[in-house]
Amino acid sequence: MKLVKINEDNCVYCHLCEVACKTEHSVSKDIIKAVKKENVLSRCTVEFNYPYSASIMCRHCDDAPCIFACQNGSMHRDERGYVVVNTQTCVGCWMCIMVCPYGVIKQGKNDDWGLSIKCDLCPDRSIPACVEACPNEALTFEEL
Repeated sequence: MKLVKINEDNCVYCHLCEVACKTEHSVSKDIIKAVKKENVLSRCTVEFNYPYSASIMCRHCDDAPCIFACQNGSMHRDERGYVVVNTQTCVGCWMCIMVCPYGVIKQGKNDDWGLSIKCDLCPDRSIPACVEACPNEALTFEEL
C-alpha cells in the first residue's frame, strides 16, 4: 500500500502542501477561491519545531483507533485499504478526533461543519495533491 512518506530534512515550511490540499478539496478547484472564499480546511498541517518542519497528515494506521472509536462505522477502510470517513453518515461525535494518536482528524467547517475531516490521499488522483505540490520532495508517495 502506498502512503505519503515525510522527509522533515527537506521541508522548508512553505505550506504549499496545505494550499494544494485546500485547492484539491474545494468545489471550484481554484487556488484563490479555495483559500479566500470557500475557506476549505486543509487535510494536512505543516508543523514547525526548530530546526525542523514537516507536513503532518493521516498515517492510515494498521490498527486505526479512529475506526474502532467510530460509533456508526463512518470511519472505515476503503477498497484501497486507506482509512476514510463517510461524511454522509458521520454524526459529528468526534470520538475519532479524540483517539487519533497524531491529532490529524479535524472538525469540518462551512458545508462540512460538525463532521470529521481527514486526509483521503486524493482518491481521484494518482499522486496526492500535497505530494505533487512539494517543491523539495519533503513528501513522497511510495510503498511503505
